[in-house]
Amino acid sequence: MKKICVVGTGYVGLVSGACLADFGNAVICADIDEDKIDKLNRGIIPIYEPGLQEVVERNVQKKRLSFSSSVDESIRESEVIFIAVGTPPGSKGEADLSIVFKVAESIARNLHDYKVVVTKSTVPAGTGRKVWNILKEKASPGSEFDVVSNPEFLREGSAVGDFLRPDRVVIGSDSDRATEVMKMVYRALYINETPMVITNIETSEMIKYASNAFLAVKISYINEIANICDRIGADVKTVARAMGLDGRISPKFLHAGGGYGGSCFPKDTKALVKTSDDVGIPNLVVTAAIEANEKQKYLMVDKIKTMVGNLKGKTIALLGLAFKPNTDDIREATSLVIVDEILKAGGSVRAYDPVAMDIYKSVFSDITYCKDVYDCVAGADCMVLVTEWNEFREMDLHRAKSLLKHPHLVDCRNIYDVEEVQKIGFKYVGVGRGSKNQFVGAK
Repeated sequence: MKKICVVGTGYVGLVSGACLADFGNAVICADIDEDKIDKLNRGIIPIYEPGLQEVVERNVQKKRLSFSSSVDESIRESEVIFIAVGTPPGSKGEADLSIVFKVAESIARNLHDYKVVVTKSTVPAGTGRKVWNILKEKASPGSEFDVVSNPEFLREGSAVGDFLRPDRVVIGSDSDRATEVMKMVYRALYINETPMVITNIETSEMIKYASNAFLAVKISYINEIANICDRIGADVKTVARAMGLDGRISPKFLHAGGGYGGSCFPKDTKALVKTSDDVGIPNLVVTAAIEANEKQKYLMVDKIKTMVGNLKGKTIALLGLAFKPNTDDIREATSLVIVDEILKAGGSVRAYDPVAMDIYKSVFSDITYCKDVYDCVAGADCMVLVTEWNEFREMDLHRAKSLLKHPHLVDCRNIYDVEEVQKIGFKYVGVGRGSKNQFVGAK
């Protein structure tokens, strides 16, 4: 067991802290936001993440997990310090590391014995060295420390499972002593023979960006294939399935749709491109994936227009607002583009999402928020599936059709059986379903 301080109680920090405690470590999650810490101490979880509430409650009860607004004190009490603060994109796409460096300065002030300082935040290659320089410059002479990179690979909506049962743990370290400490931190995984990638700091930092950018490229690639399928009468779902059967490709992230969003892929791809530019190696592939992703969101608006024509005076029902199911994260969500374009064109929006509506109201206060899917579609000119929540898969489509003003269905995630919805009487358009988008069966 190690005494750990996780600085930052955002998405990464809170999930990491709770799960590290579940491994048997003594963890303090520290944050300067006193209101957030007060809520956590009262059992209020500030983010929606399935399973997180249970992990937090279990470890608080076992006294392995606590929360504090005294960052300096929490650092002094701990052997291992995880930096898990935000690194938002700057004006040119670069990662803003100012908060990371402020935390490094706080650690330097409180180095009284050997500590391992771990960058958990997503940071570009070279950041660990900068953190080391800050510690060396600002800590008292003779202070002992090591800096380690330990990137996270958490998917929103399944982050707890990803942390507790990861594909791999990446540890970037130039110190055998620090590496052994990290093995103890992750002892529960180490004894279960979870793959451990031990490398240097820069390689570890690069693994995170390379992984996320590759997945983003894969999404943009299949979306562009889908757009071709729409023009030539092919079905991208069959194309993707056949591609995925090739072991060199795999079926994961080959699901055509309205583009990726959230806190990771948009930010990390832009940061990687900026890093590439800084070292004089333009990343043409990732740059193209970013551009393709933005265009894909607007193509969803075009699909709505093919159904209803001019949007002025039309009411569009949006099912799902979050960028993906099982999260309330709306950052870079496809729905943001769709709503904005509908409103600019003089249309109106009725919307329903199981968990994201309260957050969404802070962005769009002039749309109608509904109590459930059937309330949402009532009287609308078109039903648009934006986020593939399970309850949308299971809805009564006969009832939904009877409530709509017109039987128009735009399926931005390809979750419906085309023949089934057309038999019910919907005019249907999906993404890359060129052989299916016949608009047949409508009354």
